[in-house]
Order: sequence, then structure tokens, then C-alpha cells
Amino acid sequence: MNHGDSQGPVTLLDLHFQMEGTVGAFLVRTAEGPILVETGPESLFDHLEAEVQAQGFALEDIRHVFVTHIHLDHAGAAWRLARHGARIYVHPVGAPHLADPSKLLGSAQRIYGEAMERLWGRLEPIPSDRITALEDGQVVAFGDTAIQAIHTPGHAIHHITYRLDDGLFTGDVGGIRIGHGPVIPPFPPPDIDLEAWSDSIARMRAAHPTFIYPTHFGIKRDGLAHFDSLEENLHRIADWVRDQAATGTSEEALVPPFQVFMHDLLAGQGLPESAIDEYETADPAFMSVYGLARYWKKRALGMPITSAGGPRTGPVPKEAP
Repeated sequence: MNHGDSQGPVTLLDLHFQMEGTVGAFLVRTAEGPILVETGPESLFDHLEAEVQAQGFALEDIRHVFVTHIHLDHAGAAWRLARHGARIYVHPVGAPHLADPSKLLGSAQRIYGEAMERLWGRLEPIPSDRITALEDGQVVAFGDTAIQAIHTPGHAIHHITYRLDDGLFTGDVGGIRIGHGPVIPPFPPPDIDLEAWSDSIARMRAAHPTFIYPTHFGIKRDGLAHFDSLEENLHRIADWVRDQAATGTSEEALVPPFQVFMHDLLAGQGLPESAIDEYETADPAFMSVYGLARYWKKRALGMPITSAGGPRTGPVPKEAP
């Protein structure tokens, strides 16, 4: 899907994370001005500004920013937009980490080391009065445009899917899908919860979307079929890691065969090497190995696996617009 692709009021912005077509944000035109869904990492802020300007707006025109969750490829530049006057909307569990990102920053630095700033840029606090925590089912209206928050844990306990008319902004819980390829769920530590994820898929299905806007990447127009692919691969990939980890293989040693497994899965769908590289850029294999290994270890030890507010079992809240 090309950057600048649009569906009604929604325009896809390509933030060029290492290559085209891997990390996006969405500009939504409303009667009260443009709003933004996702920010990308701070390292790509210049790309974001250029994309916004290409749509005829300045960053100061964006007064409202919705992030699906606080991972750096989705919300890393939120503090920069807040300094330009925007209000940031986020899950209640994520809100304190935007106000004080020290734990988020420390965790990312342990993973990425010296590559941290090159990949993700800087993180600075957002004043609490610029942050709005959204409850499940809450609707924010801008004229005749209504954005509804649907709490969808599984990928992260602080994940929200946003509903706009007959479309869903699915962040990462709706999977990664490059072009017309399969939908691949990303499994980074520490919050993977397969039961909650399956429940979140059911909640997204219950919204009966015609359009799906995955941050990685594009505007998808095949509705519920998207979730069929997501659900199939959720179990296929998680079961592979479970079975391999059960042999006593270390997480580090699992990464190379997992990369082969994912390559073969994607190649088996007819994807060229260039597209397979795009999937790896958007969803590094080592992250899924460590996230799923942690999940299965907790299950084996009988440790509780919980999500913010507990599992969601209901349909999309009645106050859906």
C-alpha cells in the first residue's frame, strides 16, 4: 500500500522506518481540524512532519493524537506533538508511562543498547494535563467524527483499538500485514497473553469493520477476512515456539530456527524476499521468541497471566458510534 493512500477522511502516512511501507501513522480529517492516530518513533519525527505538511497541514494544526499503545514505534513521538500543543489519548495503564517514561526508556535501552537512539530517538515526559486516559467504550467526538476506544489486550496490556465509522485502527493486536501478505501477530515481551488476544480478536470482529488500518502497514479493505489470517497465525506461531521451547532449547538458540520458520511461512504464501524483509523489519524475529517463551514459561509454572482490567469477554461496547 502506498503512502498517501486514503479511505474517506483517513490518510495513511508512511514514516519510512528503515524502508518504505513498515511503520505508518494516520491523519484523520474532521470538521474541527486534523487528528492523528499513532506517531511513530521520535527518530522519524522529521518524516512525520513532512508527511503532515504534504497533506496541507502544520504540526500545530494537530490538536489531538490517539496512540494504540505506548511501544516506541507507535507512541515514541507523542511528547513532541504534545509540545506542539496536542492532547495525547492513551490507555489508562499507559498514561503514567507517558508522563514519566523512565521505566519505558530503561526497558528499551536494555534491549537495544547503543542502537536505542538511532532506532527510536529520544523520550521525554508529557505533562499530565496533556494526557487523556480512555476507558473501554469511551467515545471522543470532533464535530460529526467520533472515535471510540476498545480495550484490546493480548499484545500489550495497555493496547486500545480505535473505531471510526466502519474502520478499525488496530495497532499491533490486529497484526502486521505488508501489502497483500498474511497477517502476522507480533509477540514482544513482557505482556503477551494469548487468551486475552483471542478475546480481543473476537471484540474486533464484533465491530464488523469494512476497513482495517494496521500501523504495520496500510489500509486494508477485506474486512473480517483479515482476522481469519491473524487467528490462524496466532496459534501456528505460538505453538511452534511452545513445542521448540519444550525441548529445552534456550531462547537465544531458538532465534535462528524461528527466523527460518517465519521465512518459510511467508515464502509459502508466495511473498518475494523483499516483502519478507519488510516483515522482519516491522516485526524482528528475536522479539517474538522472547515474548512467547516468557508466556509459555509462565503457563508451565502456573503463574497467572492477566491483562489490564482482566480479560474482556463482551462484544464491542453499546456506545459504539
